[in-house]
Amino acid sequence: MAIWERIIAAVLQLNVEWRDVVDIVIMSYVFYRLILIIRGTRAEQLVKGLIVLLLAMVVSDQAGLDTLHWTLRQTMTVGLIAIPIVFQPELRRALEHLGRGKIFKSTYWNWSVQDFDNMLDELTKAIAVLVKKRIGALMVIERSTGLKDWINTGIPVEGVVTAELLINIFFPRSPLHDGAVIIQENQIVAAGCYLPLTEDPNLGKELGTRHRAGIGITENSDAVAIIVSEETGVISIAHDGVLTRYLDEKKLRAVIAELLSPEQSEGFNLWSWRNNK
Repeated sequence: MAIWERIIAAVLQLNVEWRDVVDIVIMSYVFYRLILIIRGTRAEQLVKGLIVLLLAMVVSDQAGLDTLHWTLRQTMTVGLIAIPIVFQPELRRALEHLGRGKIFKSTYWNWSVQDFDNMLDELTKAIAVLVKKRIGALMVIERSTGLKDWINTGIPVEGVVTAELLINIFFPRSPLHDGAVIIQENQIVAAGCYLPLTEDPNLGKELGTRHRAGIGITENSDAVAIIVSEETGVISIAHDGVLTRYLDEKKLRAVIAELLSPEQSEGFNLWSWRNNK
């Protein structure tokens, strides 16, 4: 008898209904997504600690170590109450991922293809000069998630994206060079913005505050961050908490176009549908 026939026969003997299979598949996917969210964060170590405590509690119960079992049980009770507090950043990130689903997708593709191409041309021209002159820069392009909280930490600019404006902002000793530029569509809305730093403990020591801020804003939103290293002139891009380094101008342009091009499909937009009623 083939292995698949044995598996099917075993499942039939268990009298498993299709609802049970769907339930298992959904829960498996949920746990998989949770693992992806906490991987590489402090929560990963905390989960491992909770698993060790749970195993110790079970072993102490089976071994008849009543005092140890009672102590571990009380510790687990307090731990369950503390989980929402300890895992607050991860829970917020999980809810934000749900909010970025297609049904809630916001209209950040409002700009035309021509406006996007012009913005991309100016952006790549500015980056080429910044790399050549070894001028550090951090530019964040807003997508679905609003960045108002971080925009308010900077100085309003409200200027069209041009290579000259970007270069002047990041030029050393200029009033706005220390901080991030935030871009909405083809507008530089603010400069000198302060961003949240990533809490990923596995990042290399060679990455400074600028790179950590670029990763941090993409962990807290779906924005795209472009970083130019002041020391090496290396171009990096961060998206969804992942940093990609050593990009040339051609590759950078391709990645930005792939992530931000207004030619992408928007899907169903609940907010637009409600506003148009």
